[in-house]
Amino acid sequence: MLGKLLKYDLKWIYKVVVVFYILSFIFSIIGRTLGSIENSVIFSVVSKITFGFAIAMMASSIINCLMRLWSRFMKNLYKDESYLTHTLPIEKNTIYLSKVISAIICIFTTIVVILACLFICYYSETNMQALKGFLELAASTYNTTVLNLLLLVSIVILLEIIFIVLIGYIGIILGHKSNKRKMVKTVIIGFALYIITQIITLALIYILGLFNSSVMNLINTTDIINVDAIKTVMFYGVGIYIIYILFYNFLGKMAFQKGVDVE
Repeated sequence: MLGKLLKYDLKWIYKVVVVFYILSFIFSIIGRTLGSIENSVIFSVVSKITFGFAIAMMASSIINCLMRLWSRFMKNLYKDESYLTHTLPIEKNTIYLSKVISAIICIFTTIVVILACLFICYYSETNMQALKGFLELAASTYNTTVLNLLLLVSIVILLEIIFIVLIGYIGIILGHKSNKRKMVKTVIIGFALYIITQIITLALIYILGLFNSSVMNLINTTDIINVDAIKTVMFYGVGIYIIYILFYNFLGKMAFQKGVDVE
């Protein structure tokens, strides 16, 4: 049954998001094609403008991905569709799990599409050499490999977005337990949870600094960035986000199991 729920969730979400995927690819390809025409100022200018549209479509992809995930959660569980959803012989845990897995899949595919479009737009020997040099410099600075650096950054971005989606889910659940101004309370609760979590993160980093002096003072007396401290904070950040995701997933699941007041 989980598979069927995922099928309908993803179909509904991608119905709009895939349009921005396609537009991102179209503008990227057009811009790249026009930019490849040599000795033409007009085509060069139009190419740059088209790249701008491509970047806008990429940004719209991630924004609409988040909006559609939250909208699906709300419509499917609290609006008209909810009457059918809650009469299905499915456990609430399974329904909630479907929303979480859908979020992970959509966020992952959106990031992949954005990276592919950026590659189409800006790939060249010169750019690749410059990027390779930058990544190798960054990797050597942090005493790691380019692959590990890219993997770490990608994981942090993915976890951050999943974390934001889950906070949105909890905001919707708690906001809709109220009888009035449900949407206003949903936004306030989600925003408040995000701010509180960031404050907790800073507090945890401060506590970490009490046991690791290099973290307490990221910039030493010679104004050189303390690489070990930054690496420590980044790795702890990944661990902290994983804990947040597990916690908010558990919290959202528990709140959802307590009952739903459909509109």
